[in-house]
Amino acid sequence: MRTLITGVSGFVGEYLAEYLLTKNVEVHGTVKDKNISSYNNIKTHKMDITNRQQVAEVITEVKPDCIFHLIAQSSAAYSWKHPQLTINVNTIGTINLLESIRETGLNPRLLLVGSSEEYGFVKPEDIPIKEEQELRPGNPYAVSKIAQNMMGKVYQRAYDMDIIMIRAFNHIGPKQSPTFVVSDFAKRIAEIEKGKREPVLMVGNLEAERDFTDVRDIVRAYYELFKKGEKGEIYNVGSGKSYRIQYILDILLSLSTVDIEIKTDPNRLRPSDVPILRCDNTKLVNLTAWKPRYTIEQTLRDVLNYWRETV
Repeated sequence: MRTLITGVSGFVGEYLAEYLLTKNVEVHGTVKDKNISSYNNIKTHKMDITNRQQVAEVITEVKPDCIFHLIAQSSAAYSWKHPQLTINVNTIGTINLLESIRETGLNPRLLLVGSSEEYGFVKPEDIPIKEEQELRPGNPYAVSKIAQNMMGKVYQRAYDMDIIMIRAFNHIGPKQSPTFVVSDFAKRIAEIEKGKREPVLMVGNLEAERDFTDVRDIVRAYYELFKKGEKGEIYNVGSGKSYRIQYILDILLSLSTVDIEIKTDPNRLRPSDVPILRCDNTKLVNLTAWKPRYTIEQTLRDVLNYWRETV
């Protein structure tokens, strides 16, 4: 079987590629800024998702049996500063991919990876969040992912394409960019431990609750959905547990070797922030029997140790 991972050099892409290689799958991946023939036993292809011609050329060359579409501008905070770029990459880029698949006449299984941010402002009685929940997006990133998955649904129905839509809840782990809250905390704590920063941590909203899942568990769920998911369906992927950002910070601080003062930075507060997101993963679990293997404590320890070795 030949798979194509768009954005293979990204955080999730690397973990997914490594996991697929353990399943003896031929893995191809797209990269934007480097043109190399081999990347950890992965055949790489240079591609800008916003360039329709490049996307079509890669699909024609690889002729994949399955595509995991991971390329995204994936930061909700960044999307407030760059909403047009976010739409171009996440929505227009997905249209480029859908059109390229349609025009080749191929029919690979396509997993469109969306986000729990699509649900947005949910009411307390709607927690945990099911796939049927009304979408009330709270940021430009969420809007771009809603449009992505709606286009996937339209193409699946119109052209009978083999498309599965995923709404992934927050995933964390070693190597994640510090533009995301857990990695950001861990990196700055590691820098403080090494004396590279003053022992003060500036933070934003600590009251929000998120369903954090280890990226190594997330990619297992993607693989299970590739094998067993039903085309045209939407699946939540997440642990089913939510944690306040304050709780996450407290664990990281408990693992630190130094005393750190916490201060609120108004510049780190978003224009709007969804209070709570928690996954109802019943549909995924009933279909695949998937469940997380990593505890939140183990994941946070691994993230902090990664930054201790990196900074």
